[in-house]
Amino acid sequence: MQRMTRDVAGSPMVAWREAGRGPPVVCVHGAGISSREFRPLLEALGPHLDAWSVDLPGFGAGRGPKRPLGLRALADALAEWLTAAGLEQVVLLGCSFGCQIAVDLAARFPERVTALVLVGPTVDPAARGFLRQALRWARNAPQERASMAPLNLADYRNAGPRRLVGVFAESLSDRVEDKLPHVCAPTLVVRGARDRLVPQEWAEEVTRLLPAGRLAVVPESGHMVPYRRPRALAALVRYFLAQDQVTAARARAGGRAAARRAAR
Repeated sequence: MQRMTRDVAGSPMVAWREAGRGPPVVCVHGAGISSREFRPLLEALGPHLDAWSVDLPGFGAGRGPKRPLGLRALADALAEWLTAAGLEQVVLLGCSFGCQIAVDLAARFPERVTALVLVGPTVDPAARGFLRQALRWARNAPQERASMAPLNLADYRNAGPRRLVGVFAESLSDRVEDKLPHVCAPTLVVRGARDRLVPQEWAEEVTRLLPAGRLAVVPESGHMVPYRRPRALAALVRYFLAQDQVTAARARAGGRAAARRAAR
């Protein structure tokens, strides 16, 4: 796995890559954690797609400004990193809070995003509050792999309490449901069947609000599908992108046929 560091607005952003033959897929981590929870997914995607994961400023191996960045600034930093890495158009794969960043970027910079994958998208408006979210996190914890807990704790320690409080507050205040209708890229919404943070009703609502959304449910998984079921998620992503390419090719062929008929 390759490691790459690029400076964005004076701060280094670190990314990992499993180079494959397909289009670039950039994974965006959740609140307070880092891209290390995506390592199993990168290994599963790598032989087939150009798989990346990146640490946002202030998280994981990346260094950020002393003042924590808000959601919009994190999305801007990700867009700048894409340019620095030479990735003009990508598939964005967000997990949890990473979905909110991916949606914000896709809504404001549609030319940069060819497709979206939203895994466990937050935050369900029915539980938009710290206490309700904390209770859902507690209920979801038994559904995750025990080996993920020390990774999360290390990431929380690296981020520090101020940054953690800031990013969770950003997650709760962001009305992602207002942005979803403005995402024009084809989008796959993924939910773990045992996810206690993202109920089925909210996953279905996210899919309904998207102009080109479809939903898939991964059995035997909680919230963190990329870590719990990386091969199952990789298979879904590959199938989704293949179907999207077929649909786009058919649309182009239909457009050319219509142009020929109009020219007769």
